[in-house]
Amino acid sequence: MKKAAVLAALLIALPVFAGNRNIDITKTGAKPGLEKDNAPAIQKAIDKVFRAGGGTVTVPPGDFLMGPVELKSGVELHLEMGARLVGVADKAAYERAHMTVDGERSCFSSLIYAQGQENIAVTGLGTIDGQGGAPAFKTKEDPGDRPMIILFRDCKNVVVKDVSLRNSAHWVEYYTGCEGVRVSGVKVYSHSNYNNDGIDIESKDVVVDNCIFDCEDDAICLKGLSLCENVTVTGCDAASNCNGIKLGTASTCGYRNISISNITVHAASEDNFRRWSTKIPGITAPVTVISGIAVELVDGGICENVNISNVAMKDVQTPIFIRMGRRSEPDSPGGNRMRGISISGVTAVSESMMTSSITGVPGLYPEDIYLSDIDITSPGGGTAEMVNIEVPEAEKSYPENRKLGFSLPASGLYIRHAKNVVLSNLNFHFRNPDARPLIVTDDCTGLVQR
Repeated sequence: MKKAAVLAALLIALPVFAGNRNIDITKTGAKPGLEKDNAPAIQKAIDKVFRAGGGTVTVPPGDFLMGPVELKSGVELHLEMGARLVGVADKAAYERAHMTVDGERSCFSSLIYAQGQENIAVTGLGTIDGQGGAPAFKTKEDPGDRPMIILFRDCKNVVVKDVSLRNSAHWVEYYTGCEGVRVSGVKVYSHSNYNNDGIDIESKDVVVDNCIFDCEDDAICLKGLSLCENVTVTGCDAASNCNGIKLGTASTCGYRNISISNITVHAASEDNFRRWSTKIPGITAPVTVISGIAVELVDGGICENVNISNVAMKDVQTPIFIRMGRRSEPDSPGGNRMRGISISGVTAVSESMMTSSITGVPGLYPEDIYLSDIDITSPGGGTAEMVNIEVPEAEKSYPENRKLGFSLPASGLYIRHAKNVVLSNLNFHFRNPDARPLIVTDDCTGLVQR
């Protein structure tokens, strides 16, 4: 992981702006209040700074209603303390924010968006509120009709720093096909709609540090429709009703050189949609995270050289979930391959009998998997009969812990269809007696326990 660490240091020192033009949005016609759409005035300020060679567009204290705006090269959108940009609650207003990708209209839109730009930033101690819980966005189906707050595609040298992002109608922020991304000190709170991921990364040379995510869906999510490579995530707090740290699900290209460290994972502040304890037997807390760490490769592609360390988690159903599958198998560079996954320094308190697991399917084997210095406390309650549970292969299923059943044959770790798994200093504790063996393996080669 030395390469990712070096890239992190370079990105922290990366100069972003060449220009020094500064325009306050009220000088181009923006007015505080929630009656007028200020997008034309804000876009005018952005365009002026862009044409001047770069600089800052400043949002002063106050509430400013706006539709989508396009950030352009050399422009920093800076929200002063007390400033709040509020997204228009009208799906039709976001039609112009659907980008063209490979000649076709993208299904994604966003309040602040950019495509193919360089040296762009969103900064400051202000807030961007997407109004994602508005009636216009209350549809579970077709999430593409629901806008994100930030979407940057195919951009270079991106900085998002210190802002608060709230109430998205879809994913909160999405960086796809970008090179050189720094997300630092960002505070996300979004429980207003389905698919409220805290951050989605599908880019190269990325640093995410000291951020707080409290969201309905996955908190920290790496996607792999294009190669997600050289990514460092550190010093973040992840609260979620789905997964805390997740690589997946989309993985037709995959993930490489990923370093995630010093993360806390815990239950979200709100649970407006999931309510897992009412749907899944054996869950022992009212609000839970699905998996604290989920590493998934089910759509082809590669997943290699992933290092996850120093993670403290509680309120989780499954602490560690490593999964290969065949949800789809497109032609992918390098084919289906998961190898070189290291997870260490994990302390966890789980709230279900859906044990940590490393599972492939026949013909697709995770390999070179290293788990070390793991300490897990579980509710217990497993019976001797559970050793004979028939665990479904679920080869083509969406990769989630419950797809393997609501309990597993092992009380600590279940491993099936895997190669060269090394376990070192794993400790399991139970609040109640559990008759299941600590570790159960099936079709595994090269297992080492230290």
